[in-house]
Amino acid sequence: MRSLLPYLWPKREPGLRVRVVLASLCLVLAKVATVIIPILYARAVDVLSAKAGPLAVPAALIVAYALVRIASSGFGELRDALFAAVQQRAARVISRETFEHLHNLSMRFHLDRQTGGLSRIILRGTTGIQTVLRLAVFNVVPTLIELLLTVGILWHMFNWIYAAITLVAVGGYLGFTFGFTSWRIKFRRQMNETDNAAQTKAIDSLLNFETVKYFGNEAHESVRFDASLAAYETAAVRSQVTLNALNLGQAAIIAVGLAVLMLMAANGVVAGRLNVGQFVLVNTYLIQLYQPLNFVGFVYRELKQGLVDMEQMFSLLRTPQEISDRADAKTLPARGAPVPVEFVDVRFGYSPDREILHGISFRAEPGRKIALVGPTGSGKSTISRLLFRFYDVSEGAVLVDGIDVRDLTQASLRAAIGVVPQDTVLFNDSIRYNIAYGRPGASDAEVERAARLAQIHDFIMSLPQGYATTVGERGLKLSGGEKQRVAIARTILKDPRLLILDEATSALDTATEQDIGAALRQVARDRTTLVIAHRLSTVIDADEILVLRDGNIVERGTHASLLAAGGIYAAMWAAQSEQIEAASAEQDLATGPRTRELPLRPATTPA
Repeated sequence: MRSLLPYLWPKREPGLRVRVVLASLCLVLAKVATVIIPILYARAVDVLSAKAGPLAVPAALIVAYALVRIASSGFGELRDALFAAVQQRAARVISRETFEHLHNLSMRFHLDRQTGGLSRIILRGTTGIQTVLRLAVFNVVPTLIELLLTVGILWHMFNWIYAAITLVAVGGYLGFTFGFTSWRIKFRRQMNETDNAAQTKAIDSLLNFETVKYFGNEAHESVRFDASLAAYETAAVRSQVTLNALNLGQAAIIAVGLAVLMLMAANGVVAGRLNVGQFVLVNTYLIQLYQPLNFVGFVYRELKQGLVDMEQMFSLLRTPQEISDRADAKTLPARGAPVPVEFVDVRFGYSPDREILHGISFRAEPGRKIALVGPTGSGKSTISRLLFRFYDVSEGAVLVDGIDVRDLTQASLRAAIGVVPQDTVLFNDSIRYNIAYGRPGASDAEVERAARLAQIHDFIMSLPQGYATTVGERGLKLSGGEKQRVAIARTILKDPRLLILDEATSALDTATEQDIGAALRQVARDRTTLVIAHRLSTVIDADEILVLRDGNIVERGTHASLLAAGGIYAAMWAAQSEQIEAASAEQDLATGPRTRELPLRPATTPA
């Protein structure tokens, strides 16, 4: 609740603050009108019981009774209308802050996250905020005001015993409600946890739809999902049964309190101390008071459930950022000349007990192309993640334009870097949107120019809807090569100063790879380029090739010098050449002789 209160009095929002004040005033006026209603009703009963005097007197009381009821309802509705903007703005701001905070959390957090569970936390948290604000402001506070006014009037018009019994009855009701609800709230938490687990399994299974089909594991996925639903079912049944017990206890307390006060009032009428109007007044007050009290039970349950739903959302907001900008961080211009990149004795591990990089040092001069090659797990992709500052180095430094990346704002650093990843994931939107994501706001002509350079424009135009074609969730409607070309196009559109190609053509056939390779060489011409590759044929034009193994640079040099050295790189080249030649021979046997590509193995040993 303390986390939520600042959003009810928002800074730099004078209009919303005025609404809060006016809504509070309407709240008080509505309850004042509500407690006057029984008094007018009792006076009318007394006048009619006496059967004396002109009809105008009871008629005036009845008209006043109707007007006050209208005023009570009208002020209540006006209060709700005024506060609606505050309530919705608070929910919107907190949801946006949570969304932004999730994007600011580290790569480590997102590698461990469960997307389905996170989406449910945000959805339930937003709903919980609206519930808490609506019920706390519109029901709890008004009911407390009405209770105080009612007790004061009963004390003034009767005696303190009536007020004391009313307080005892209300206190017993609230104590029972709060205690019982606090006990049964654990079932709501169990419902949330099992609901998160069920939704996480469902979304994870649907995202991996193809994998499920490949292995025919639909029944297995159904059993896993049903097990989570069964746990939710058990928690939900327990929650409902305990709710029924709570309602029964509340009804009993209300009935006992009402009976005691009615007996006292009836005794007063029989003894001549009270008149019929006062008897009606007591009954009306108690009935009128117990109606919102009965709702307070529901309100408290909903408040507790809303707070439980909110607590996970606020815990997300309290999750610390592992990677954050320094107060005096510098800004790296997104446009301009190519920048140098340097790794200085960099050591890094994803966990303290397992170091991945062991003192990596190299420098990429402005406009030069550096290639990183080596077996899987050698640390190539880790280098690109450190350059993006998804993680901070354990020791050493990563320098861009001579500045430690820890001294740069993350936004400006990443704005200056363009990447074509090996595993391309697209948004479930149009092809145009996915290409324009490289530079939101780019014109259609710029998008199409980038698509031409990426050798995908003709394919897009062959589709019935062209650039408006939706690619499906994670781009599943496109082939691997088509997704990769979209990724290349959006990086071309971004026009970065530093380019990272992480297996950028791994999903392409040889002919398309050659075409796109020419386009990438043109794009990389005026940029510092870092190429991560398994296919060595894509890095023969690199200014320097770094061979990594087990987190160390074991060889470095140009393609020709590394072949001449006859070391690890030369062995990798020979192995890949033999694989390509074997594949070509098999193709010839299957389809007949065809025009051969230039062999990867050099005809003569280079000097």
